[in-house]
Amino acid sequence: MIAPIRLDEIRAAAGRIADSAIRAPLLHLSVDDAPCDIFLKLENLQPIGSFKLRGAGNAMALASPHKLAEGVVTASAGNMAQGVAWNARRLGIPCQVIVPDHAPETKLAAIRRLGGRIISVPFSRWWEIIISGAYDEAPGLFIHPVSNRAVIAGNGTIGPEILEDLPDVDAVVIPFGGGGLSSGIASAMRALKPDTRLYAVEVETAAPLSASLSAGRPVAIDYQPSFVDGIGGASVLQEMWPLARELLDDALVVSLDEVKDAIRLLAERQRVIAEGAGAAAVAAALAGRAGSGKVVCVVSGGNIDRAVLAGILAAG
Repeated sequence: MIAPIRLDEIRAAAGRIADSAIRAPLLHLSVDDAPCDIFLKLENLQPIGSFKLRGAGNAMALASPHKLAEGVVTASAGNMAQGVAWNARRLGIPCQVIVPDHAPETKLAAIRRLGGRIISVPFSRWWEIIISGAYDEAPGLFIHPVSNRAVIAGNGTIGPEILEDLPDVDAVVIPFGGGGLSSGIASAMRALKPDTRLYAVEVETAAPLSASLSAGRPVAIDYQPSFVDGIGGASVLQEMWPLARELLDDALVVSLDEVKDAIRLLAERQRVIAEGAGAAAVAAALAGRAGSGKVVCVVSGGNIDRAVLAGILAAG
């Protein structure tokens, strides 16, 4: 079990990653008939196109040179892999990435471009690695993409930035994959502005948190892969469940069509390219599920296959 991240840990993380992760802008989304006033935290503008640079950078900055000597290993569908590979290249150390066999080519190409070595495994095996938090078949320090305190603290640096730019925010909607992003942001928000409504967002084909909250305990679901590859899983990780239950107000579920509509709207209105996970929070806010008032949607990433993006835009 991981305890909520302390505010001093998050502030220390902000100092460590200041020279690598950008302070992503918070922009207003102009939609006249929206049920709330929507603001976009554009983590898709990070050097790797995803917030994952924050957590990976903090975890590797905290690791000793001895532990990093053989390089680093992570398990990721793409974005955490890029975050670890980007930082590994900067440090001059090897990086190996275990990916599920449905990982999109755009993200695989980015991993290779950053110097990462890809190890592709079936999704069931990949999920076993996520649950166990270890992979003994490759040398190096294993950096868990979710349940790593330093990773969560790095992700949490987004929370204070939101409050600096929008002190009177009413709600924040955060994509939920394993819970590392939502738990980090929520830890900061509960410390700084505890009355803010904090929502996770999942897609209908992979919504274990929603099912678990309804059941009052972690439950497994029938996970169905889709173009929304950056969030969702077969279950909520046991060590992340207490954090999610304590820090988040609810889990919002959006459909694949709602995510596609949000991707189109972001591209057409704001010239923002978002992957499925990155557009999910906007989809929930547009559907009115995050309530009224000033709602910040975390656009977690923009790494979407060109063919998928072209198809979504054309269909609109």
